[in-house]
Amino acid sequence: MAQDRFLDRRDAGRQLASRLLSQQAWPDTTVLALPRGGVPVSYEVAQAIGAPLDVFLVRKLGVPGYEEVAMGAIASGGVRVLNEDVVRRAGVTPQALAAVEKREEAELNRRERAYREGRTPAPIQGRTVLLIDDGIATGATLRAGLKALRALSPARVVVAVPVAPPEVCRALRSEADEVVCLLTPPDFMAVGQFYRDFHQTSDEEVRGLLARAASPHPQE
Repeated sequence: MAQDRFLDRRDAGRQLASRLLSQQAWPDTTVLALPRGGVPVSYEVAQAIGAPLDVFLVRKLGVPGYEEVAMGAIASGGVRVLNEDVVRRAGVTPQALAAVEKREEAELNRRERAYREGRTPAPIQGRTVLLIDDGIATGATLRAGLKALRALSPARVVVAVPVAPPEVCRALRSEADEVVCLLTPPDFMAVGQFYRDFHQTSDEEVRGLLARAASPHPQE
């Protein structure tokens, strides 16, 4: 394998776990994955450090008619963050905002039910949280997740990813307590270019890994 490539997300997770363990021990830590691609990476990290694994779902609240522009986000745990400046500049009415939020909340709740399958959410308050994805392109979703996660009162939030553009990693250091990026290639174009196998992670794979992580004796 070339030095700047991962075989797949599980391989990336094992490499990320090795880096994290070389830096420090991770007591009182919860691993949160951004689904879906972040789950296979996070599973390997959680197994290596002996931490509980859970998903952290983030749904962007897009400006009506300009959905790519984020006016806020909602996330696991009933968290809502709003960019009041964007709402005001875009002239979004309270009714329009409520409609967007209702739609995104329905999708977030659907995914939480599908992925968690009745399991209690992993503990966050007062703990170190490792927030993990399979890579970062712009960082927009992850930034929204960071803001939402702070509302759940973790002791410390560490962003850990296999690959991201160097400027994105630098920017995230002002928002997270620590950022661990295995690769920060200057020629970054897309996360998938650094994986030999970057097939889309299925809902079934997410459910299987979360169930396995929750088992007292996870089996490969």
